[in-house]
Amino acid sequence: MSRWSVIGRGVSGLCVAKLLVEQGEQVEVIEQPGYTSASWYAGGMLAPYCEAESAASEVVTLGQHALAWWQQRVPDVQQRGTLVVAPARDQQELKIFASKTSHFQWVKPMEVEEDLGSRFESGLFFAEEGHLNPRQALTSLAQQLVDQGVVFHSTQPSGKIIDCRGIHAQSHLPQLRAVRGEMLRLRSAELDFSRPIRLLHPRFPCYLVPRGAGEFMLGATMVETDDNRGMSARAAMELLSAAYTLHPAFAEAEIVETASGLRPAYPTNLPSIQYQDNRFYLNGMYRHGFLLAPRVAQQLVEQLAKEKSNADLT
Repeated sequence: MSRWSVIGRGVSGLCVAKLLVEQGEQVEVIEQPGYTSASWYAGGMLAPYCEAESAASEVVTLGQHALAWWQQRVPDVQQRGTLVVAPARDQQELKIFASKTSHFQWVKPMEVEEDLGSRFESGLFFAEEGHLNPRQALTSLAQQLVDQGVVFHSTQPSGKIIDCRGIHAQSHLPQLRAVRGEMLRLRSAELDFSRPIRLLHPRFPCYLVPRGAGEFMLGATMVETDDNRGMSARAAMELLSAAYTLHPAFAEAEIVETASGLRPAYPTNLPSIQYQDNRFYLNGMYRHGFLLAPRVAQQLVEQLAKEKSNADLT
């Protein structure tokens, strides 16, 4: 049995810690006081087929494992599909989206989400996709680990290090870059959507994810910068404009939270497992943390098990 020190309690770190514990390993999680992981502000969409529109094929392949992984480990993971819509003037964009993706059917959006009314003539429905509440999922995983004897602390690591700090590991991973994402949470008593809705936007993927009790997460911008300030006025206006396009009732919605986070990304926008200076690095989730972390974490744990087996044979 080995002792592992997982640095970082974002989605990558907690997935790695969970899988190591399931393999019977001793694990501690090293927290970073004052830092909030980008995954705390994520949308939580488990939508590999939608991502094919702009992401590499590896994202689709790796992401197909996510829904079942999360359903087996945390509560309230929903499989209600993803609805993609576009304003009447952007119907050509919807056709282009369809040409780049699969596992969908053409629908009348109102038949999938009644509250949309008749403002969208057609849409794409990806029935096999799902979503979760990232904060609930992260909190649940952390509590499970505590119950299984994992210690969370912010002092020096005592085991072999697996660094999952996201953008905070940038000084050790020079190829890593920051991609700023901004989001906001809205509360509306008038609307009741039950699945993520993606609105095709000329500048960035815009999505609305239900959180229950009339609350929604709206995101997210993609800005190539390491500026970690709060949400910009431009982002707020664009996101709120998108919400209004989905339904005018959002004009009266309460803004519960605005926030921004720095997503860690490599030049390929794909995650990577690296080993240097006597530590493993799992990083580069870009905007696919909850979708890709389960499978990439599994690849790392399988790699560690193989190395341990080879060492035992020599």
